[in-house]
Amino acid sequence: MMSVSARPGMRSMLIAAVVTASLFTAAGHDVARAADAAAPVHYTSDPAKSSFEYQFSQAGALNKGKFTKYTVTLDAAGDTLGKLDVVVEMGSLDTGDKERDDTLKSADLFSVARFPQSHFTSTQITRTASGYDAAGKLTIRGVSRDVHVPFTFRIADGQGVLSGKTAIKRLDYGVGQGDWKATDQVGNDVTVSYAIRLAPAAH
Repeated sequence: MMSVSARPGMRSMLIAAVVTASLFTAAGHDVARAADAAAPVHYTSDPAKSSFEYQFSQAGALNKGKFTKYTVTLDAAGDTLGKLDVVVEMGSLDTGDKERDDTLKSADLFSVARFPQSHFTSTQITRTASGYDAAGKLTIRGVSRDVHVPFTFRIADGQGVLSGKTAIKRLDYGVGQGDWKATDQVGNDVTVSYAIRLAPAAH
């Protein structure tokens, strides 16, 4: 009987089969890794590592404040971002001055007792030259407007980092009734800055 080693044709066929199987296995691993890399991830904010701040002018001076209670969620699959959702507890506003905070929470401004939350939800997120643009609805004081929210997004230490800055006009949302409609003392423009650390939701 002729051994396999003595049959060059058989040996070549066995080598070819082993190589082909190895290539398919390697390709399968590559596809699996690519699928894992693009697997959708649901991120949610970690307020302890985040900041949500705003600026406005009052009597010609720049005033700053922040919100301490909010929830930001983002769906992502690799570089493709899905829905962005932001809910802010308006009663958590803090400018460092209790009297001013109480005024901002009053019925003529944010009317926190009646409208305790503000909400942004995206309808589309697109890539831009500098990052991303989220088109969607922003609701403040029960008034909804179409807005665009620019931001950057990256992964750092296994978490997402979303940051950016945008501007809104308070009177577009009725934030300013009675005497507060005037802009000579409190400006109409409000700048909002955000640096949000997002943790992947546990499976």
